[in-house]
Amino acid sequence: MSTPTEVAPAPVRKRSLYRGDPGMWSWVLHRITGVSIFFFLFVHVLDTAVIRVNENTYTEIIETYKTPLIGLMEIGLVFCVLYHALNGLRVILIDFWSKGAKYQRQMLWSILTVFAIVFIAAAVRMLQLLFTHAL
Repeated sequence: MSTPTEVAPAPVRKRSLYRGDPGMWSWVLHRITGVSIFFFLFVHVLDTAVIRVNENTYTEIIETYKTPLIGLMEIGLVFCVLYHALNGLRVILIDFWSKGAKYQRQMLWSILTVFAIVFIAAAVRMLQLLFTHAL
């Protein structure tokens, strides 16, 4: 007689909690902007420290910052700081407001609206200054 062999159960696929939800992308962008701001601050401290070593080198470094490429990077920095700050306020409300989790999606769209309005205004002004000084 033969005995039936047991079949191993099919492996259970773990699913992601977010699966592309806007909250996931908000979280990802919050981390990316935070790391970007950290690296900017690191470079900023280093180039500011150069003034104590050699004033002429410091002046040369500051002159390289007056290029259009760095102007575009400054617009990117404004993007990072503004998004990180507004989303940080949303995260604080989610954590410390009893109804924060319930309204987190509405708060996300609200901060994205405020972010878009303020960032577009700031970017337009910065681009005007960039083109004015480039000519």
